[in-house]
Amino acid sequence: MASDRSSAGDPARTLALLWGLSAQEKPGRRGPRQAKSPTEIAAAAIAIADAEGVDAVTMRRVAQALGVSPMALYTYVPGKAELLDLMLDKVYAAMPRTAPDGDGWRARAAAVADDNRALHRAHPWTAAVATSRPPLGPGLMAKYEYELRALEGTGLPDVELDAALTHLLGFVETCARMAADERAARQESALTDAQWWAANAELLARVFDAERHPVAARVGAAAGEAHGGAYDPDHAYAFGLARVLDGLAALVERRRAEAGGG
Repeated sequence: MASDRSSAGDPARTLALLWGLSAQEKPGRRGPRQAKSPTEIAAAAIAIADAEGVDAVTMRRVAQALGVSPMALYTYVPGKAELLDLMLDKVYAAMPRTAPDGDGWRARAAAVADDNRALHRAHPWTAAVATSRPPLGPGLMAKYEYELRALEGTGLPDVELDAALTHLLGFVETCARMAADERAARQESALTDAQWWAANAELLARVFDAERHPVAARVGAAAGEAHGGAYDPDHAYAFGLARVLDGLAALVERRRAEAGGG
């Protein structure tokens, strides 16, 4: 659905909303003072999305939460597409900015990854919204500046600097979606991963031929014993982040060698 991706609304109206240029504030226009601020509207919508998912966010639900009529809400926000951009920009503006564990770019990049993981944990719906065309509001721009500065000084050219950040954030987003899927499965079945596998072990034993799939049997058993199930979100994140940073480190070293003539 178009409402599940950012920048799906009217660009001019969206940017005016994000940057605080409502119709009543434009030169030459007079009208009643807005009773609800964009921040209040976004907060109500974010609370609904955090509790029930972004699909539960409708103009009617948000209006009810604010104590106004749905038609009145449209005088503040053009529609759900623009509201979604406002929601994203507000959570971006409020996201944590943790101090890195070290002085190098790798520690700074790890802090950026951890901050984004914390954002997705606090607001799981953010990982489900397509942001290939991000909301270009003040929250997003501040986030982008902060994250790029983590990789500044690596020697990567600007295009690769942007690509490196995109690669890092894409990894975090994927982990967030998988973790959300794991939580949803646990809630729907009322079983932990370990309990689910134990409950289905006898059935699996009937259909799985360990002699035919010896590597799968060996590795699956080792991973299951280590993680208490087929998937451990924390292990997957820690392992994957290290590999992403290793890959970026190899690129940084290559570019530095090229710059030095080596």
